[in-house]
Amino acid sequence: MTHSFASLGLSAPLQQALDEQGYREPTPIQSKAIPMILTGRDMMAAAQTGTGKTAGFTLPLLQRLSDMKASKSGAPRALILVPTRELADQVGKSVEAYGRHLPFKSAIIIGGVDVEPQLQQLQQGVDIVIATPGRLKDLLNQKKLSLQQLRMLVLDEADRMLDLGFIQEIRSIISLLPQKRQSLMFSATFSPDIVALTEELMRHPVRVEVAPRNSAAKTVKQTVYAVDVQDKPDILSYIIQGGKWSRALVFVRTKKRADQLVEQLAEEQLSAVAIHSNKSQIYRTRALDALKKGKVRILVATDVAARGLDIEQLPLVVNYDLPKVAQDYVHRIGRTGRAGESGRAISLMSPEERKLVGAIGELLGRKLAPEPLPFFEDGVLDTATFETPVKKTLKVRKQTTSQKKGGGSNPAKQPRKGQGSNHRSARNSNKAGTAKTDSKNKRPAAAKKVGGFGAKPRVRRQSS
Repeated sequence: MTHSFASLGLSAPLQQALDEQGYREPTPIQSKAIPMILTGRDMMAAAQTGTGKTAGFTLPLLQRLSDMKASKSGAPRALILVPTRELADQVGKSVEAYGRHLPFKSAIIIGGVDVEPQLQQLQQGVDIVIATPGRLKDLLNQKKLSLQQLRMLVLDEADRMLDLGFIQEIRSIISLLPQKRQSLMFSATFSPDIVALTEELMRHPVRVEVAPRNSAAKTVKQTVYAVDVQDKPDILSYIIQGGKWSRALVFVRTKKRADQLVEQLAEEQLSAVAIHSNKSQIYRTRALDALKKGKVRILVATDVAARGLDIEQLPLVVNYDLPKVAQDYVHRIGRTGRAGESGRAISLMSPEERKLVGAIGELLGRKLAPEPLPFFEDGVLDTATFETPVKKTLKVRKQTTSQKKGGGSNPAKQPRKGQGSNHRSARNSNKAGTAKTDSKNKRPAAAKKVGGFGAKPRVRRQSS
């Protein structure tokens, strides 16, 4: 194992940039990939999200370009294809940071934003293009960009690009590239389709793996709770508030569900924003920035955003809906436990999602058995198992606006949209012995933990 960047053969300008970023030791994928890429070989690399694979191809790419003659026409010599706008922005920042002492220009070419600034950058000449397949193909079709001088091609998160249906765009783009080039593919998982694509792209590629294929990071503690569908909003609130999680990334299956969940969390005084494909790029960028700066506590996202989010020290990822594609589970929980940090991944499994959890377990090579979910029934701590799912889990009376402003009765809240009135009225009924509400912390008093989430709860009983 290589223990320093100095031993990888990187140039002085790159070493200086790494020192300024505070990076001293390469990760396993960097130790294996960087020397191999510097030889000029084609390579396919399997690495989990959050292992430093972006630097694993960015650093040697910059060094390889330094050793090549510059393009007189200003046409790009390196192309990095990514599946999402967020990932394009992340990779662009890495190129800028590591190449700060090198005379290279780069451009980010993505959809969802004004194309004119991108065209202006291309007209001024760039060395490196970071792009999503759709926008890049449009510009190529319009003859706004030539890739005839390309010397290096990188497909980052290749499996996700195939999942999103970009295979035709990728093949169309590749058909316009010079045959003589170095091709690199990085992916968290390697499906048969990915292997087939490498045969089209590469010449005798070297294969690099630093972990078992389709595996999750060892730094992430994974937990599955068996719940009823209608209880998910309250259980999510209970977990986040009771666990005192400062930030959380919550994945849902649909855009509509994302927007609904944000509204439901707001009812519990939990600040949240949603990002999905219907949101503009500007909105998505601002939403992500708000989470990073602590302006909101929860980011609700669909899988469109799963592979491009880069949030330092994100403590918790919640699978509110289990993904239908098992590989997406690996990508989702890869948002936490990055760069050696510990992380937590919690999945809320309804009875209908049991098969999805089974498929995820098969992919990971280990069974994800549902664990008991702590909850309070009439002020007494109890547990729920998969055989007896949580029923009306949190019988906690919510303070109404009128109570907060001056007391009064606590009538049952109206059903949330899409939920039955019987469920809501039963869960909010004024039964003797239900847990008290901690008005100071805006969460059930019974949900308060000693020593954080997972510790033994302190049970507060009402006086008779």
